[in-house]
Amino acid sequence: MQLHNSVTTILVTGGAGYVGSILLKRLLDLGYHVTCIDNLEVGGESLLSIWHHHNFKFYKCDINNLYNLIPVMKKEKYFALVHLAAIVGDPACQKNPELAILTNWTSSKNLLELSQEVGVERFIFASTCSNYGKMAFTEGYVDENSPLAPVSLYAELKVRFEQLLLDKSRQSAEFCPTSLRFATVYGISPRMRFDHTVNEFTKELCLGNELIVYGEHFWRPYCHVTDFSNAIISVLQADKDKVAYNVFNVGDTKENYTKRMLLDELLKHFPDAKIKRIEAKEDPRDYRVSFEKIKNQLGFQISVAVPQGIEEIKKVLQWGVIKNPDEQRYYNIPHQS
Repeated sequence: MQLHNSVTTILVTGGAGYVGSILLKRLLDLGYHVTCIDNLEVGGESLLSIWHHHNFKFYKCDINNLYNLIPVMKKEKYFALVHLAAIVGDPACQKNPELAILTNWTSSKNLLELSQEVGVERFIFASTCSNYGKMAFTEGYVDENSPLAPVSLYAELKVRFEQLLLDKSRQSAEFCPTSLRFATVYGISPRMRFDHTVNEFTKELCLGNELIVYGEHFWRPYCHVTDFSNAIISVLQADKDKVAYNVFNVGDTKENYTKRMLLDELLKHFPDAKIKRIEAKEDPRDYRVSFEKIKNQLGFQISVAVPQGIEEIKKVLQWGVIKNPDEQRYYNIPHQS
């Protein structure tokens, strides 16, 4: 992989999080200079392994505090900004809608305008396949040209910012924004979480708990957290004309699963699992997603599939790498351990 120049600096918002903590190390390993801003609401232990890296800088900064954000943005020349900071997920946004609107819309808009003002060349936005909502048809796949039908505040705010980011009427030859609609994430990260479906299901069965599953026939695409970073790096290193004012789904078309299919994979590891299946006739989100665009245009391919993700989570828990996965620090909303 080729760097754009010897002092290419990438700014990552929310870099201490589930996705960002992997991305920071990958960028440093590739020789980039990396600056991370994060409010450390869930702590910063995920940064300790790179804390003394000579090409790493950290600023404790909340993107909602424009007064503190401006000097960081003006401190040096950033080639790219990867915007991960957000109130993530439907439950978290529903729990605190005012904060979600402030963070995911108002402050993100400020960040975008500030990026253009200080001359950031590339802006990569972490969006979501939840934007598709519920497929209007029962067969086939949605793709980047399909209608967006957000059914939650989280997805509504992602769609709203994405439309602003990619607005052709505001297009500039000097600016290269890209939106990445990520599949449902899973896998091991320095800032581990167990409130995602694959991680949660594996954890419950590994602990010997009864797993309660609602609506096992609804579809979702899944993608390992390390492949989120791989996709971001693919965009960073792609020719500008391939990614400017463009949107890509991130995942693999073969990695669309119903919950029933996930359970089939889990039962290979936990044949005596206690599973309670509850029928749900309606789910506001039900979509199979095509990921052919990012594969064909950027050459992106995933490195981990769901069966391998289940295996790694199982090992981490069975070996005691994580002693108590029910601790609140592994969840973004209040969790009863």
